[in-house]
Amino acid sequence: MTTQDLAATFDRLLGPESAVATAPMLALGVGVLAFLIVDLFRTLGRLRPLVFLASVGTSFALELRILFADEVPGVVLDGSLHADHTTAIWGLLFLAGTLLAWIYSAGYYRHQDKPFKAEHDALMLTAPVGMMLMVGAGDLIVFFVGLEVLSIPLYALAAFRRARTDSVEAGLKYFVLGTFAAGFFLYGAALLYAATGHVSIDALAAADLSSPMALAGAAFVAASVFFKVSVFPFHLWVPDVYQGSPTPVTALMATGTKAAAFGFLIHAAGILPASAAGTVAAIALVTMAAGNLGALAQEDLKRMLAYSGVAHAGTLLLVVAGALALEERTAALNAALVYMAAYVFTATGAFGLVALLEADGDRFTKLESLRGLARTRPGTAAALALFMLSLGGIPATGGFLGKWFVFSVLVDADMVGVAVIGVLFSVVALGYYLRVIVAMYMQPPVEGKAPPTTVRPLTAGVATLACATMVLLLGVLPGWYLGWLG
Repeated sequence: MTTQDLAATFDRLLGPESAVATAPMLALGVGVLAFLIVDLFRTLGRLRPLVFLASVGTSFALELRILFADEVPGVVLDGSLHADHTTAIWGLLFLAGTLLAWIYSAGYYRHQDKPFKAEHDALMLTAPVGMMLMVGAGDLIVFFVGLEVLSIPLYALAAFRRARTDSVEAGLKYFVLGTFAAGFFLYGAALLYAATGHVSIDALAAADLSSPMALAGAAFVAASVFFKVSVFPFHLWVPDVYQGSPTPVTALMATGTKAAAFGFLIHAAGILPASAAGTVAAIALVTMAAGNLGALAQEDLKRMLAYSGVAHAGTLLLVVAGALALEERTAALNAALVYMAAYVFTATGAFGLVALLEADGDRFTKLESLRGLARTRPGTAAALALFMLSLGGIPATGGFLGKWFVFSVLVDADMVGVAVIGVLFSVVALGYYLRVIVAMYMQPPVEGKAPPTTVRPLTAGVATLACATMVLLLGVLPGWYLGWLG
């Protein structure tokens, strides 16, 4: 390779377009380094919140720059990374979910010897970098790097409450099973490369994948991603891990991981043949059934939301089935963006309120302990009721808009029967969401078990208000967000 060729390669890989595309991730990386430096000096400890906010805020501004720019970077780093309006919207959702989870964690660890450690914030700041790499991946290698950059911090955060056995167990269980899932992905990617000679998603979509080796590779890759999004039959780890992990971490795990993985699935849907739409739809419906039926049997609010997350993963998988059946996947991608926007704010708000209740003791996360909550803490009860209604897809909430778009994609793909069954499963979900509202508003408190009355941090109230406002805006005045989607 001549000097001119080398210079041209570096210009192609590290040109201005690449700088703009990677700037949001670099801003978060600089924030992580700043955390490690600040933590070395005790006198600078009070600067940690400023470092977090500055890093997330800078990354947020850089994503907005890409979103509203007339010319976007497009495909950069020699085709391995995509940066456009769609990835910018995904990035904004990741940053919003991370920021809200961090705010809810502010008073969560106050019973530990060293609450709110810098390591916690640095790990939480690393996770959205992996999410951005996953949705922007142009090949399987970049996706795997993003997957691990997201997963490794979550393994550590799940076990962050080291004094509690269930937290350590959750971290260990998530780590062991996540390691197997990573092995499946690498083995599947190796088989696809051996069969086609490509790891690029676009090249794989254009290649012939009818050979047994290629089909096996695609199956292994799909199984790995299905584990991350808790799709049947890879969902059994979810209740234990979600319940044992610190609740703010659970909020980030439940929203960010789903959004990143499904963003990649829709982008990579072209790898699978259109004939696979029926199989994917069947898996999605079984996942909805497993999640909803599992949630109906729960008496713990956190486990109920965990099974609810499984059901929502099944709903999102219906979008992937619709994308496979449609030649033009823009509608499916927009449906996923609308659904995940509503889910990020709804689920984060719900888990955030559970974190506030859990700070008074685990007994206050039981459905029975929520009886009469509207009398003692009307604001918390009203916000939690709103989030339950949005998760159930009640009109005038963001959850309804998201489900409307999902089932519209299925109708456009001539999968009306699947859409009808999906709607029926959504109705079943109201059975456990309404149980929470009934307990708070229509049942008297249990004698001897008064609802929690501990004063909450102001920041948690601000985060809850932000989540509730976004849920209502997406349900009542969604035009501003739909305008971003075109």
